[in-house]
Amino acid sequence: MSEERTTPSARPSRVAAPPATISRSTRALLLCGVAAGPLFAVAATIQVLTREGFDLRRNAASVLSNGDLGWIQVGNYLVTGLLFFAGAVGMRRVMRSGRGGTWGPRLIGAYGLGLAAAGLFRPDPANGFPAGAPPGNPEHPSWHSTVHFTVATLAFLALIAACLVLARGFASRQRAGWAAFSAVMGLALLGATIAIAAQANKGMVNVVFYVVAVLTMGWVSVLAGWLLRQLPDDGR
Repeated sequence: MSEERTTPSARPSRVAAPPATISRSTRALLLCGVAAGPLFAVAATIQVLTREGFDLRRNAASVLSNGDLGWIQVGNYLVTGLLFFAGAVGMRRVMRSGRGGTWGPRLIGAYGLGLAAAGLFRPDPANGFPAGAPPGNPEHPSWHSTVHFTVATLAFLALIAACLVLARGFASRQRAGWAAFSAVMGLALLGATIAIAAQANKGMVNVVFYVVAVLTMGWVSVLAGWLLRQLPDDGR
């Protein structure tokens, strides 16, 4: 009698959960993540370019929350923050429980909640924006401005950690492209965060931080879109 031998199964090419666990709501959550980054970038950049008196070289983007049109940026923080959080929930549903599959989405969710919280607490007018604001930073920041910058800093630290955690996870799955993409974005945002903490509102530091932050938000949206494409076509 011949001996029947079995060979180990090949490593699955997908990172999504089995089809039985996929639902339409999961797809909708991932679509929220896809939309979040572009929505923030478009809404904020239009304001950066059109709000009278605003200069990104001396004004943080969050200061757009002030003035007659400040509600636009407040809404941008709230809506995109909740979209990022929803996208993180979708990511957690479909990513495997291996390295990075748990804490990566959790950290992205924390970033989304932090972004939404930053919208609830306005920063003080500063550096001449909006019209009538002092030429520099307030000598005694208000409590809500302090809360705004605290939660925003924590949110970006969570996003940096998410990039690095998922970079390690992708590396363990031998997905070199995604590992490198995630690591580069995390390290770039870390460097930009350190730079703006040391030289805020001084020349090109604000511009670089804004660009890197928007690109890292885009990384989240691209990741959500990639995960969406990994799902079975029937969604069942």
